Amino acid sequence: MDILQEEITRRSVVVGTGALVVSFSLGRAFAQEPPATTTPTPPVSLPGSLDDDRFLDSWIRIDAANSVTVFTGKAELGQGIRTALLQVAAEELEVDPAEIQLVTADTGRTPNEGFTAGSQSMQNSGTAIRNAAAQVRALLLAEAAKRFGVAATELKAENKSVLARDGRSVSYGELVSGQILHVEAQPQSTFKQPGTFRVIGKSLPRVDIPAKVTGQPAYVHDLRLDGMLHARVVRPPSPAAELTKFDSGGVEAMPGVVSVVRDGSFLAVVAEKEFQAVNAMRTLAAAAKWQEQETLPDQVDLPAELQKLEREVGTVAEAGMLSSGGKVFEATYTRPYQIHGSIGPSCAVALMKEDGALDVWSHTQGVFPDRAAIAEMLAMPEDKVRVVHMEGSGCYGHNGADDAAADAALIATKLPGKPVRVQWMREQEHSWEPYGPAMLMKVSATLDAQGKITSWAYDLWSNTHSTRPGGAGALLAGRHKAQAFQPKPARLSISPSGNGDRNANPLYVTPNKRVLWHFLPDMPLRVSALRALGAYANVFAIESTIDELALMAEADPVEFRLRHMEDPRARAVIELAAERFGWNDAQMPRNHGRGFGFARYKNLAAYLAVAMEVEVAPETGRVRVVRAVSAIDGGEVVNPEGIRNQTEGGILQSISWTLYEAVTFDRTRITSTDWSSYPILRFASVPDSIEVHIVERPGEPFLGTGEAAQGPAAAAVANAIRNATGKRFYDLPFTRDRIRDAVGGV
Repeated sequence: MDILQEEITRRSVVVGTGALVVSFSLGRAFAQEPPATTTPTPPVSLPGSLDDDRFLDSWIRIDAANSVTVFTGKAELGQGIRTALLQVAAEELEVDPAEIQLVTADTGRTPNEGFTAGSQSMQNSGTAIRNAAAQVRALLLAEAAKRFGVAATELKAENKSVLARDGRSVSYGELVSGQILHVEAQPQSTFKQPGTFRVIGKSLPRVDIPAKVTGQPAYVHDLRLDGMLHARVVRPPSPAAELTKFDSGGVEAMPGVVSVVRDGSFLAVVAEKEFQAVNAMRTLAAAAKWQEQETLPDQVDLPAELQKLEREVGTVAEAGMLSSGGKVFEATYTRPYQIHGSIGPSCAVALMKEDGALDVWSHTQGVFPDRAAIAEMLAMPEDKVRVVHMEGSGCYGHNGADDAAADAALIATKLPGKPVRVQWMREQEHSWEPYGPAMLMKVSATLDAQGKITSWAYDLWSNTHSTRPGGAGALLAGRHKAQAFQPKPARLSISPSGNGDRNANPLYVTPNKRVLWHFLPDMPLRVSALRALGAYANVFAIESTIDELALMAEADPVEFRLRHMEDPRARAVIELAAERFGWNDAQMPRNHGRGFGFARYKNLAAYLAVAMEVEVAPETGRVRVVRAVSAIDGGEVVNPEGIRNQTEGGILQSISWTLYEAVTFDRTRITSTDWSSYPILRFASVPDSIEVHIVERPGEPFLGTGEAAQGPAAAAVANAIRNATGKRFYDLPFTRDRIRDAVGGV
């Protein structure tokens, strides 16, 4: 199976008969330096990711056979981005989506769009592709106008052809002879008007689903190449363990074993068949001797441990002067370390070719950064390493995908000419993936006599929330090699998008406020990006406090939010969620409660509000979300069902984090190594109903919706439990033991 197909790079020009196939310019690379006295004019800014890859034929390809190919540097992670990107391209090109081939993240073929993260795929890649497609359509119309001798306004594009009023037509493939698409994009595009859309705004079935539900190859886990070998890595028993001794003799004699690979504390076995590799791994692990030491914090008093690690304080937001006059509410909230919990443990395939080039198939969320990290680890030129994205079975954020790719790459260099597949075990995924960081949040807020917030002080303690490659030191294989690479030092960085401080600055009107990030550069547990970064815990803390302030002001929680909200789009989603939920002050049934949560993700992306009803069983402490009703404004809607998918999934994931999930450890080892010791939401606890109401904003920019639900959903659960029990819970997750102990159950 040749998964790579024909290799196309930015420096290759492949010309078919009378047609343009993708070409890339070296003009800027070979341009002469301007005279020293000349100030170069900076290039005009282009929309979305076009600003980083400025030529139209980096994004759109049309060949002589009238085939249309669209390229994106973003990866399909299960968020449905392939479908949405096809829709925007098809709309502006006047092509049926089924007639377009979409090529996703591949260092050998696609633009470099960094990481697929932060709900930015539509904002960046969607914007780039839409503009590129609109401009390609305009170029095709202009070329046809020249051929027909008429004005472009008298022509129309339809079904991969340009049609004239007199019946003449010409296909796109006939029009692209020469290099009419090899031009730099313009900052402005003429888009189709919303009233003329055929596919934008429609719930097109997701193109990635059929293979997943019919057992066809869909994930990198399914990839099988001719002559492929199977490898398993023997991970250290604890984060600081070092390999001191091992005996490979017995393993090398086992059936099917091809090789044992050791480089420092990196230890792996390669076999002809997968179960042979698993058996050999277990035998090798039993024969290995490790030196361990206590390096993990005291989990019993994790908040104090986090405060000890503070090294720097950054100001996230500041206005006016803090005061203590009036009614004061103070609280401390905590979030534990949490995992991605990918249902399919991390996997990768690598092939060291005879010409010295290395191909890697990975479910990494950043093929270009991962390529750079792998090349550094192996001391190879980057242009000799190619990383091709294939979907993984579950993950939003930085799980073990990059590490598995590095494992496969390192092992493949020892066995040139043989594809090597590395599959992690469940306990390895739970123990070694980068976790979502533990956090501590302290709030002090003041109300005046009119029930208005007059002062807001918010302090959070957190590591960085992203250590993505990032260099060879971000890879486990790179760290465990004899010539080990060290992680890059974590640095405090406050930006509009946020990191650990994401959504720490409330959108509500608070004339006097101070928001501080107490930065922890040291990471006793390995951490990185987990969906929504710091927004999950920050919104939970902020919105829990808002509910307590509403109680102090003797105000309805929804009315209290509206009292402090000026943004009309924020007000719209708050009002819509409350209306569709049937929010009122009527008495709830016994042991039931209602709760509300709101945030604008990153304060610059999608707006989301959600109301929930929960049922609490005092005798057992079990909390069940009965129903959830949400409203979301993500700008212009491309695929409504895709937005619903993401919002429903985000709500369910947030419920799971909020009620169940916490990494456990002692002073030496991770102890939550399976689904029993790290429970997640099961089907029996899924809400009876989840409603997602979409506010349509035709013509508005894409805002990104994938991570909007996590924080508001956590807050809605917390506030509903407060309403049902009269008790406020400050420490995530709200486990059965915590609920039962607090409400007096037996």
